[in-house]
Amino acid sequence: MFNLFALGAVILAAGCNASPTHHLAATPQTADLTTNQTMKFPVTKTDEAWRKELTPEQYRVLRQANTERPFTGLYWNTQEPGVYRCAACGQVLFTSKDKFDSGCGWPGFSDLASSKAVILRDDYSLGMHRIEVLCAHCGSHLGHVFDDGPKPTGLHYCINSAALNFEKNNPSALRSDATGAPELKPEGKR
Repeated sequence: MFNLFALGAVILAAGCNASPTHHLAATPQTADLTTNQTMKFPVTKTDEAWRKELTPEQYRVLRQANTERPFTGLYWNTQEPGVYRCAACGQVLFTSKDKFDSGCGWPGFSDLASSKAVILRDDYSLGMHRIEVLCAHCGSHLGHVFDDGPKPTGLHYCINSAALNFEKNNPSALRSDATGAPELKPEGKR
């Protein structure tokens, strides 16, 4: 029974649609697997400080790039108007107007609050290629982005609830750029 549950969890963690995207994102800023150690972020804390500030679940997701179990997070089914902030640093990442029901058990967003809100990087864990989503303000792991989202962007930001804090009705945190989300491009084209 446990082996079956573990297998199911790995498949779900691989992505909401359980099939990886084979595209790289053309983003305002791209990164490699060592970004968290080599890049400078506006918010920088020691590992000890993160452990004290975050809940154990938030720490596992945000700082160790783990995935919460599907349908267990606080925001997977939230439909109220507001903004979603990084649970580690408070940076506005997504708005409720871009949230959609992806059916996968994690909050799904089709666009970013700002094109500079996140950094995307290649993730080859679990034996497949995915695009990991990091907070551009503190470098925390948020989830992954896939190219199976609704129009007009076609993007699906599959984000862990543990990586987010929801703030109801904040009209001041609207998208700050006119370009919207980054376009996904074939691998090798940055």
